Amino acid sequence: MKTEFIDVSDTQKNLVVEIDSSVVDAEIDKVARDYSKAARIPGFRPGKVPAKVVRQRFRDQILHDVVHGLIPKAVDEALRDKGIEPVDTPDIRDVAVEEGQPLKFTASFETVPSIDPGDYSTLTVPNKSGAVDDAAVEQALSQLRERSARYEPVEGRGVELGDSVQLDLERTATGENGEAQTDRHDGVTVDLGAPANPPGFDEALGGMAVGDRKAFDVTYPEDYAITELAGTTVKYDVTVKAIRKRVVPELDDEFAKDLGNFENLEALRARVRADLEHQMMHENEREVRGELIRQMAQRVAIEVPASLVNREIDRRVEEFVRRLIEQQVDPMKMNVNWEDFREKQREAAVEAVKSALYLDEVGRRENITATDAEVDEEIARYAERTGRTPAAVRSRLEKEGGLSRVYAGIRRERTVDFLLSRATRV
Repeated sequence: MKTEFIDVSDTQKNLVVEIDSSVVDAEIDKVARDYSKAARIPGFRPGKVPAKVVRQRFRDQILHDVVHGLIPKAVDEALRDKGIEPVDTPDIRDVAVEEGQPLKFTASFETVPSIDPGDYSTLTVPNKSGAVDDAAVEQALSQLRERSARYEPVEGRGVELGDSVQLDLERTATGENGEAQTDRHDGVTVDLGAPANPPGFDEALGGMAVGDRKAFDVTYPEDYAITELAGTTVKYDVTVKAIRKRVVPELDDEFAKDLGNFENLEALRARVRADLEHQMMHENEREVRGELIRQMAQRVAIEVPASLVNREIDRRVEEFVRRLIEQQVDPMKMNVNWEDFREKQREAAVEAVKSALYLDEVGRRENITATDAEVDEEIARYAERTGRTPAAVRSRLEKEGGLSRVYAGIRRERTVDFLLSRATRV
């Protein structure tokens, strides 16, 4: 077998192959004998059809089978001999096959050029503190108090800022045609002081008591956010049905007990601090890993294979669609230019591919592997999240060829941990 490797680019390669005619003819004989055994041709008993007749009658099918029998083996042998690992299945073209002639073809494929990972210690990641200061704890407790606020009926006074008022409301606006348009809403709740209230609305309600009725005008400024109301004057006619005041609980032991299984305020404060520290730990980890990935990608100066980038873009689009479906949103009904959306993913996809290639190179150099037990654990976790059995998940992965991705994912995670242990904290 004659082979010639041609470097089209750093990543694109061509393999030109010529398989000797003797090998081709031997394969033709073998395939023709198989056809002779199964051929059904009028005038000949089964299994007794002459080889010459079989070769003439089934010429195209025989040559097709010969090509599909010899080419994969030849490509695999040539790549193994050169120690080349293609990114994807080679594309076969320019096939020429005839009896008594060499089989010639060209295999095109992409490879990953050699990557120099450099000195691991020169990778720098932020040295994030996991400490939570007292101010953050108190702010979180304050937010818990605000969320636990309750409303109590008000008697013996009028409406004040901060009250929640229930109204029957009639609103009259003049349309562009000059005609007055009135709409009515009963049982509307308005929180005095809320940013969304119309200008002057809070002042107009101030001091009103339950049962009071009042009519007033509101003039909206020219730059009002709701363009339909900007620059208009609207007449309001309101009747107060109920007044409630917002009561925020005191920050004390009783509040802690009401909130959950806490003996006192200090136990609640300790739990809040622990939750904030846990949250900060995960945020810090994401930031540190994100910075590490960015630096890894910067060290890969080669042009990454287009097929890997496109595959990563496909994955990102599929993930986006999956999230939409989980939110019960039909992706086909969204006003999305999917070609533009894909193109916007390209830069991030290139960075993701580069960092993955860097991790794979480091993993090979440092002999970092994923064990069967780790894969079993990952499958079990996924099965639990999706409500399926581990056996069903594994069967689906094996059927779709996805098991290798699980191994690769775990290996890369272990490699990230390895690099973090070698990187310099700054």
